[in-house]
Amino acid sequence: MPKKVVIVGAGYAGIEAALTLNKRKKKDKIDITLIDKNPYHTLLTDIHEVAGNRVSEEAVRIPLKSIFKYTDVNLVMDEITEFDLENNTLRSKNSEYHYDYLIMAMGSTPSFYGVPGLKEHAFTLWSFDDAVRIREHIRKTFILAAQEKDKEKRKRLLTFVVAGAGFTGVEMIGELAIWVRSLCKEHGISRKDVRLLIVDMLPRVLSTLNEKNAAKAHKYMEEKLGIEIMTNTKILEAKENGLTVEGGFIETDTVIWAAGIRSAKIVDGIDVEKLNSAGRIAVDEYGRTRHKNVYAVGDLAGLKDENNNLYPAMVEFALQSANGAAKNILNEIRGKKLEKISIKMHGIMVSVGNYFAVSEIMRRSLPRWPSIIMKFLVNIHYLWEIAGFRGAAVYLWHEVLNRKQRKNLVEKHYTTNMRAWWVTPLRLFLGGMWLYEGIKKVVEGWFASPKLAEFLGMAADSHSAATGSALYVTKIEETFSIKTGIINFILGVESKVVDGTAISAADFAKVELFHFGDFNLVPWFIRNVVLANEGVAMFFQALVVILELVIGLMLLGGVFSFAASAVSLGLLAMFVTSTGLYSGTWWMVFAAIAVMGGAGRAFGLDYYLIPWLNNVWESFWKNRRFRLFFKGSLDRWD
Repeated sequence: MPKKVVIVGAGYAGIEAALTLNKRKKKDKIDITLIDKNPYHTLLTDIHEVAGNRVSEEAVRIPLKSIFKYTDVNLVMDEITEFDLENNTLRSKNSEYHYDYLIMAMGSTPSFYGVPGLKEHAFTLWSFDDAVRIREHIRKTFILAAQEKDKEKRKRLLTFVVAGAGFTGVEMIGELAIWVRSLCKEHGISRKDVRLLIVDMLPRVLSTLNEKNAAKAHKYMEEKLGIEIMTNTKILEAKENGLTVEGGFIETDTVIWAAGIRSAKIVDGIDVEKLNSAGRIAVDEYGRTRHKNVYAVGDLAGLKDENNNLYPAMVEFALQSANGAAKNILNEIRGKKLEKISIKMHGIMVSVGNYFAVSEIMRRSLPRWPSIIMKFLVNIHYLWEIAGFRGAAVYLWHEVLNRKQRKNLVEKHYTTNMRAWWVTPLRLFLGGMWLYEGIKKVVEGWFASPKLAEFLGMAADSHSAATGSALYVTKIEETFSIKTGIINFILGVESKVVDGTAISAADFAKVELFHFGDFNLVPWFIRNVVLANEGVAMFFQALVVILELVIGLMLLGGVFSFAASAVSLGLLAMFVTSTGLYSGTWWMVFAAIAVMGGAGRAFGLDYYLIPWLNNVWESFWKNRRFRLFFKGSLDRWD
């Protein structure tokens, strides 16, 4: 009989536990079941972007079927209402589930700390539904404010309060501050009429960061985004028309509560030891509760570090605790010694809108833009792990190309979409030209005898040749140049002259790199490396021909069109820095750039190939078994 492992909760920890069990089970007979009330996984670290209308809701919602498509994990959409740990049984309203091992990964929920009125009158930001609800409320608020005649009511409508200056609160108010600019323009409201406040009882924002980073974020919010920051301010009560704080009353129709969390409330009714008022479940160094076949991971787990302090409820802890628990279940099934769960927290990143972030990675503070890039990379890495190419690509599409917030002039242009099939004729023409050039060189004997020196203009007789009547001489005249020594740009005319009369002329463009006096980098490299001897020259000569043939076939077939176009640009760069690029071929540079935009996805094999590669990668990563073809391997995704 296979051992039944049930995981409750499809958050970061639950997903990691299920994938780890599936990946490492090898030949063990294990039945893995993941139960969640929703059919999707929510990227909780990004829901403020939905609430602030930076991205659409689909950017933070990943279908569980998509994540576990190539695994043996059984997905069940249900809500567990009773945990009978003595009898290894879980119950929902209509079903009952039995297990040999249980992983509790139900996550956390907002904590109101007993403040009157918060539950009834404040918005929370801790779920997909919360984010959508806040976004739609803010939209409605601006519509109402634009038509409101009563000054006091209008002022209340345009006052927005975020309670809590931790990560969630700061990220929420930052997104809102950026979105407000667009909302004001859309509804004809002056930005000066909008009041944004963030309130916290602690002495500074982002108290878990060092003072320098917290001060940077504070300054940016106040000076650049126009946010009022109220620290050392205790919240006393929330009412329908505002928020009572120490020192006064803030009239507002919008209070967003982001000041604390506790374990999922169902934990209160489970027969396990709790460590504190937040409901963190006591676990041993292996992740087990007092019931040895029951593990708690993620925000539920009361795992302590070497100083007897609880690890913070953060994504990195959720992933590592879940990974450790899954490994220990496998160790138990195999009769092996359990391993202590090792937690290594690498750092934290906080964004304040789309253009500012602070981070502390491995005890080092990164500047603004590296912090923004690092947050992107962390999200891409996580999505790559659970959804392969597709996850990373969809994330970047939402964050870069389909961002909904106000964009600067450059962003407005590069985020404009165009159908891939429009550039299909250009892709085919460019591929045909490369194939023609390659075939022509084969016919000319490039595989048989040295031609490269003459082609690059470095053969002893490369400047003259026999015509039907006489010898011609190649004459080069510069018509325009910009010369810095490091990079020289030259426009010129190359003429073939017979007896003082030009018989043909061609315009060319050339780029020289590091040309100082008699030293010219590219010609020096060609003479001393590429043409070092006949054998090396023949190798590079054959390589040029092969690249031209392969690029041509790839572009014609629409296979890895981005890579083929990138290599095209590389070859063209080689030509423009050596022989120069003639006016008849300048178009190829711009064509290659255009084709890099995904031209192979329309009427090309990339339409099938890219999804197939993603599916192969996902199957391998999630099962640790390499297969080229399997059920669903050719499925497309959009």
